[in-house]
Amino acid sequence: MAAEKVCAVSELVQDQAKRVVAGGIPIALVLDSAGDIHAIGDTCTHGDISLAEGFVEDNTLECWAHGSKFELTTGKPLTLPAYEPVPVFVVEVIDGEVFIDPTVTKEI
Repeated sequence: MAAEKVCAVSELVQDQAKRVVAGGIPIALVLDSAGDIHAIGDTCTHGDISLAEGFVEDNTLECWAHGSKFELTTGKPLTLPAYEPVPVFVVEVIDGEVFIDPTVTKEI
């Protein structure tokens, strides 16, 4: 599967997550304060909760329901109750558009 356009960079707000779907997979996009775009699986591994509705702090995305924080670069949970990581996807920016191939995850 080729990378899919999921949104324009201009649609992202710094330190706020945006939910997108690529290849049927929900993904949370985060534009951090350094200008980097992160793409992690949008579903909390503790419960069926959208992480994009959570809070961005430093290099983490916190689930609003139970407070698990996931590292944006690795997908690893840093706090309980979640103990399983979420997938992290490779992001490509081409001409101001964000592309994600949902079949390619970053190696941790």
